[in-house]
Amino acid sequence: MKNLAQSNYSSALETVRNLKAKHGHSWNAINPESAARMVTQNRFKTGLDIAKYTATIMRDDMAAYDTDSSNYTQSLGCWHGFVAQQKMIAVKKHHKTTSKRYLYLSGWMVAALRSEFGPLPDQSMHEKTAVPSLIAEIYDFLRQADAIELNDLFKRLEKGEDVQDQIDNYETHIVPIIADIDAGFGNEEATYLLTKKMIEAGACAIQIENQVSDAKQCGHQDGKVTVPHEDFIAKLNAIRYAFLELGVDDGVIVARTDSEGAGLTQKLPVSMEEGDLASQYLAFVEAEEIAIQDAKEDDVLLKRDGKLVRPVRLTNGLYKFKEGSNIDRVVLDCITSLQNGADLLWIETPTPNVKQIANMVNRVREVVPNAKLVYNNSPSFNWTLNFRNQVFEEMLAEGENMTGYDRNNLMDVQYDGTELCFRADEKIKTFQKDSAREAGIFHHLITLPTYHTTALHINDLTQGYFGEEGMLAYVKGVQRQEIRKGVSCVKHQRMAGSDLGDDHKTFFTGENALKAGGENNTSNQFEAKLNNNPKKRLSIVA
Repeated sequence: MKNLAQSNYSSALETVRNLKAKHGHSWNAINPESAARMVTQNRFKTGLDIAKYTATIMRDDMAAYDTDSSNYTQSLGCWHGFVAQQKMIAVKKHHKTTSKRYLYLSGWMVAALRSEFGPLPDQSMHEKTAVPSLIAEIYDFLRQADAIELNDLFKRLEKGEDVQDQIDNYETHIVPIIADIDAGFGNEEATYLLTKKMIEAGACAIQIENQVSDAKQCGHQDGKVTVPHEDFIAKLNAIRYAFLELGVDDGVIVARTDSEGAGLTQKLPVSMEEGDLASQYLAFVEAEEIAIQDAKEDDVLLKRDGKLVRPVRLTNGLYKFKEGSNIDRVVLDCITSLQNGADLLWIETPTPNVKQIANMVNRVREVVPNAKLVYNNSPSFNWTLNFRNQVFEEMLAEGENMTGYDRNNLMDVQYDGTELCFRADEKIKTFQKDSAREAGIFHHLITLPTYHTTALHINDLTQGYFGEEGMLAYVKGVQRQEIRKGVSCVKHQRMAGSDLGDDHKTFFTGENALKAGGENNTSNQFEAKLNNNPKKRLSIVA
């Protein structure tokens, strides 16, 4: 992903020089080097540029995973452009590359944090335009991160530092985003129109679920209602057409099935011939055998295996699926989606259990050998309790004496230093690696991590700041940590673009520029002196 070659700068420099010669004296004030530098710092001019670029990355990563499952990818859900920006800056700082690291846009967080109606549940009640708006915002912040970092490199180059190789091989903060379109926000035409907006904002991967659009529920809540395969396929087609229309030929479709936890359907599809998709879907519907004379007025009846049956219909008009049919429905959903244009699967599960996930994926792979999952490492799971329960069962099966553990209270802090805790935490630690290898998971994400970290950190700061610690709570718990860990936004003026703006003002105005970064800028306090020499400073942020 070394993607910003110096030839871009050279090409831009030549272009601006030619334009300057063409326009003559009226362009005297334009400095070709400054203009070329600005062009280089803003490689991606539109969201479509981003979508095309990141779609290629995802396709390459998918091919690499097919060769070796250790090449799985990861992301964290971000609800604001600044959060996404700081995440990718931290990725580059700690891991030296953005390779295999994506972003996730959660419909849940859009509903909870980005709607003009205020906080909402994950039921597709928020404005659909909020989704592409957040995608665009995220990429605005990532492009700014590029501009700031490259601007610093160019300034260092001007001062004689040998950073040419870093400029020539600059790695952008722009990475793929998997964007949640919920159940499509309406019919297939509505899905197509919203998909176009999301792609134009920069999304290369669209995740869509097979719930009824106007009855959508969070995948980890009850009351989910799925649609027949024909309805879902129409929306898969709508997304593909949107990608093709906009020239994003490598666009990725993630087909999510909620059938594992959904027990209801709103529609009974029409079967045209025995064994077709509609027939297979209808076979899952719970029904009772009935004689025609026992049918009530306006009853809905089906012929099944030569017998007349009445589907079980609730008073709200919804139909029930057979108990225990959920896994079979998941498998059929997945196979059908992959056979009709989807690239990746998403299976919502009740717990993070590698064996259970693998059981479903392996059945899909009997028909589609390269089937791959995007998996939600959800905060809706109690990870500690789930894995302690799994390990408890394993230790019991191994003949361990488990009388020292209260099975109904395994979350208790008293167990934190025990063998059970150690083994459970190790399983959590290796969950992504294990499930990538054993359960076909290509991409691991956490949907709501930044929602929870924000709440946690505000809780901790509030406890101290409004208590006995006062200002020390902020200094010790936030600022001092930012300084010592080199967190980029400790110099928040720079992170907001102040230094970048100063350089632009110099380009535009020359020596008359009124700049913010002078001697009296208090951000200078965040530069560490070396060897007690005030003339020799080292910036503490990247």
